[in-house]
Amino acid sequence: MTAIDPDAGRLHAGSAGKIAASPEPGLLPMSESTRPGPIAASERIEAMDVLRGVALLGILLMNIEAFVGPLVASLDGLNPTLTGADRIVDAAIFILVQGKFYLLFSLLFGMGFAVMMQRAAARGHAFGALYLRRTLALLVIGLIHLLLIWSGDILTIYALIALPLLVIFRQVPTGQLPYWALGLFGLTLLMVAGFSAMGALAQLDPTVGALMQDELQKQAAEMARLMADERAAYGSGSYAQAVWQRVRDAVVMVPYTLLMGGQILAMFVLGAWFVRSGAIVQPQAWPRLYAFLRRVALPLGLGLMLVSFWMVPTVAFDRLDMTSGTAAVLLLIASQAMSLGYLAWILRGLDAGARWLRWLAPAGRMALTNYLAQSLICTLVFYGYGLGYFERLPRAWQVPFVFALFALQVVFSRWWLARYRYGPAEWLWRAVTYLRVPTMRISAVD
Repeated sequence: MTAIDPDAGRLHAGSAGKIAASPEPGLLPMSESTRPGPIAASERIEAMDVLRGVALLGILLMNIEAFVGPLVASLDGLNPTLTGADRIVDAAIFILVQGKFYLLFSLLFGMGFAVMMQRAAARGHAFGALYLRRTLALLVIGLIHLLLIWSGDILTIYALIALPLLVIFRQVPTGQLPYWALGLFGLTLLMVAGFSAMGALAQLDPTVGALMQDELQKQAAEMARLMADERAAYGSGSYAQAVWQRVRDAVVMVPYTLLMGGQILAMFVLGAWFVRSGAIVQPQAWPRLYAFLRRVALPLGLGLMLVSFWMVPTVAFDRLDMTSGTAAVLLLIASQAMSLGYLAWILRGLDAGARWLRWLAPAGRMALTNYLAQSLICTLVFYGYGLGYFERLPRAWQVPFVFALFALQVVFSRWWLARYRYGPAEWLWRAVTYLRVPTMRISAVD
């Protein structure tokens, strides 16, 4: 069986609690076979690889706008200057994609955490040091990506939020995890609603309202300057100028990162529940859950998303009131519900034998490599120090570009994994995590 066989990564339900693991280096005398090491192809959960592949496509559909133009401009919802097909595509991506697939990716991160923990527990071996090395390695990779390739990086955020996942939620009983996830998500909603309520209350006092509006206008002016600087640095600047601009972008995005943190951690925790409960290994045993996600969560989320879009199609950085706050809260709820609905439909497709979904599994196995490659390829195509197509690809044509690039990644991933055990970035990540060099090439007996 080759590494790209559709069934090579499937973990059967009966073995869910028997995922192999190994002790931490230095804790016990160990042979080569008992050292901690990367998960084998035969131990992988195929559904998770397929979900990663779908999430990669969704993330590229979301990120392409921030590759083609300024990163800040991609944060404001519908671009009011667009018309015709460009406007339709911009609205469709905002409604159906924006904010949904990074949450799905976050859910998968939590699943990966739980799988590693189960593998360690199956043999009674330490887990903390292993996962800490894995997280610190991801942080380094994320910082390199953030500063040297593209400022829209999500890996750094994941690495930072993974620390409380390790410290706080490792010992939480499985049945309590969904309630923790709901509470964390609720805190995010309260923060957004609280800021909006403060803005509305400030308007009741003319003096306070004027001061607040003045600060909001300064914020909007700062964002406009940042957008102009991004156009100059990324559109026509040198590589050194682009790196400096990425540093500035990273500083400006800190408040947004803090706001996203609670929602991402909630998805980490919920992802851990999906693995520990067995819901991702044997979805057939959870028919009511997945039926609810498909038939209730997804339609409800889409409805709330449409209401939010109707209320505030374009976000203004100088606006803080109950209307904009309500729209933001509805958007957060909608994104959460839709991401879980997408998960349920993908699993339904796998259960129904959709072969095209299984084609995405190799791309999902190389998710880190493909994510970094997307940023590298797109910045070299669109940025001034590359081919210089910055703000030259119409919005409607960005979608065919995304599907073409992702199709190439799917084909390349299948070709690569027919010959090698891991993607290049995954190999490096595992080498640092396990403090030994994993075997890369597949032998004739594999």
